[in-house]
Amino acid sequence: MIKALVFDAYGTLYDVHSVKEACESIFPEKGEAISMTWRKKQLEYCFQRQMMGRYRPFDEVTKDALHYACKSEGANSTKESEDALMDAYLKLGLFDEVEAVLRKLSNKKRVVFSNGSKNMIEPLVSGSKINNHINMVVSADEIKQYKPSAAAYAHALNRLRVEREEVLFMSSNTWDIMGAASFGFHTAWINRNGVQPETLDIQPERAYTDLNGILEWV
Repeated sequence: MIKALVFDAYGTLYDVHSVKEACESIFPEKGEAISMTWRKKQLEYCFQRQMMGRYRPFDEVTKDALHYACKSEGANSTKESEDALMDAYLKLGLFDEVEAVLRKLSNKKRVVFSNGSKNMIEPLVSGSKINNHINMVVSADEIKQYKPSAAAYAHALNRLRVEREEVLFMSSNTWDIMGAASFGFHTAWINRNGVQPETLDIQPERAYTDLNGILEWV
């Protein structure tokens, strides 16, 4: 029986590219490109630091990635503009169906598990419409190990106080889904953009276009 529903945050519950409007307002005609590069480098820097054993909190990685994105797009950023865009990351928009789906899952433990450092993920959740539908927020920063490392999922499991087979983990990020599946969680891939499935020997149990699909589990 599934007892805990565990959601990745960025790209799964929250649209990371909802910052493109803020990017566009500061850097006209470059907003979308900055947003795309920002997210790409944010992930790359996390993976690189994890492999090199040179961990830094997610807010620092995100700021480094933003700095790179601005430079790569020829945008002359300042401390003020970077601070404004970092603040926008605390106010990301929810995907359309998220609030309604979470409301229907009130009989289960609902958890956000993110690589985001507490000073990013906690304000994001508490300031959004789903705050009352989330029972716990877990950050990989608590053990300084980014997902998809096995140690990160083990930490979440310890916080949940359930068995791993009692967890359904959901993410739009294939690397996150592969990590959770490898660890032994039940997994549902939220393939929002209709991308090609990975060809690894580890696969999610289910794939859906949005969170509505997970209602069949409960």
